[in-house]
Amino acid sequence: MPNLAEYADPHVLVELALAAERAGWDGFFIWDHLVPEDQSTPAADPQIALAAIAAATSRVRVGALVTPLPRRRPHKVAKEIATLQQLARGRLIFGAAIGWSAELEYDAFGEDGSARGDKLDEALSVLSRLLTGETVDFAGEHYTVRGIRFAPPAKVPIWIGGGWPAKRPFRRAAQWDGVMPIIRGAPHEETMTPELLREIVAYTLQHRPSHLGPLDVVIEGNSEGDRAALREYKAAGLSWYIEKLGWWRGGLDHVREQIHRGPPET
Repeated sequence: MPNLAEYADPHVLVELALAAERAGWDGFFIWDHLVPEDQSTPAADPQIALAAIAAATSRVRVGALVTPLPRRRPHKVAKEIATLQQLARGRLIFGAAIGWSAELEYDAFGEDGSARGDKLDEALSVLSRLLTGETVDFAGEHYTVRGIRFAPPAKVPIWIGGGWPAKRPFRRAAQWDGVMPIIRGAPHEETMTPELLREIVAYTLQHRPSHLGPLDVVIEGNSEGDRAALREYKAAGLSWYIEKLGWWRGGLDHVREQIHRGPPET
C-alpha cells in the first residue's frame, strides 16, 4: 500500500490492514516515501503508521517496502524496528534499499545522495549488529559506533530491494534474508517475466554464502487472478508475491474490494 494521498491517513491503513488479515492475506506492507514528486500530496511517516498497524493486527507480517536506509541514522532505525518487532510480536520484516530520488530525499536536505550504496552497506552492518544485543564497535567512512549495546535484542528478517540490471544490489541482497527486484526504467509488473526472475535469483544465489539459509524472493505486481503466471513465478523461485494496490487501481473503494476478495491462489 502507498503511504501517500488518501493512504497517508493512518486510520485508513489500519482499516485496510485489519481487512487484509480477515481476508486471509499473509502480509501487509507499505511504502516509505518522504517527499512525493507532487509535494502537495500528503505523506505519512511509515514507522508511525506501522506501529499503529502492528498494534491493531495479530497475524499478518508487516513492514515497509522498502526503507531508504541511507537517509536515516542506522542506530535510530535499529531501535525503531526492535520496538516495532516487539509490538508486532515477531511479525516485522525490514526492507532496505537506496531510495528512489537522490534529489528529493537526500540533496534537498543537505544529505549527499551520491554515496547511497556505500552508506547502505555500512548502515546495514551497524543496524544488524545493534539488533544482536551485543556490544558494538564500528568505525566506518560514514557511521561510527563506540562500545554501545542495545537491549533487548531483536531478530528481524532483512529484505534488500534493487533495480535490475544493476548487479551490486543483488550481491548485497545475497548477504541478507530476502531480495526484492524491480526493473530499472520501466513498470516492472509489465516487464518482470518468470525467465528474468529466474536469472535474477540465479545471480543472487551465486553470490550467497553457503552457510546462510533460504533466501526470500519478493516481487510486486497486479495478478488479476492469473494463477498460471503466479505458478510460473513460483517455479522461478518466488516466495512472496506482493499485490500492488493504490489509487491507480480504481480508488479506495476498489482497493477495499480487492482486499476483501483475498489473496490470489496458485
